[in-house]
Amino acid sequence: MKYAPIKDEITFDDFSKIDIRVGLIEEVSEVAKSDKLMKLTVDFGDHKRSILAGIKQERENPKEIEGKQALFVVNLPERKMVGEVSQGMLFDIGYEDKLQPCLACPESEMPNGARAG
Repeated sequence: MKYAPIKDEITFDDFSKIDIRVGLIEEVSEVAKSDKLMKLTVDFGDHKRSILAGIKQERENPKEIEGKQALFVVNLPERKMVGEVSQGMLFDIGYEDKLQPCLACPESEMPNGARAG
């Protein structure tokens, strides 16, 4: 692996603006007209969201993450992609370093909606 340089320093206030929460991936479904995106239906305890993630080519079976908890950024603006709306971002590990990505997830079960940080 080639190690990337550390990004520019940010303040604690910058970091505290990012809302990262635990969510349960209830369903993973196909996104029509996309070779990369899958639609995740995620339970955050008090509500559910649709989150599009570019995991279709990263995993032999993208549905294998159904029923798992993972970390998500939930305070990004909604984004429309190939006719679908994404209401957050899956927080995974490895993609930027061209490694086989894996979920960033709690080591033990946490309540859906629990905040990281």
